[in-house]
Amino acid sequence: MGFLGKAIKSGIAVKAANIARREMAKPENQRKAKELLGRVTRRGGSTGRA
Repeated sequence: MGFLGKAIKSGIAVKAANIARREMAKPENQRKAKELLGRVTRRGGSTGRA
């Protein structure tokens, strides 16, 4: 499929990136992302080992 396949795949990737950008612009999704990041960073804290 070569060139045509790459063009189709890149078009799909661009569309997916646009959808993701639009969803992350929503305040409720930003809040959820911050909460998740906080949980992950608390869980992955130092263990006291050197």
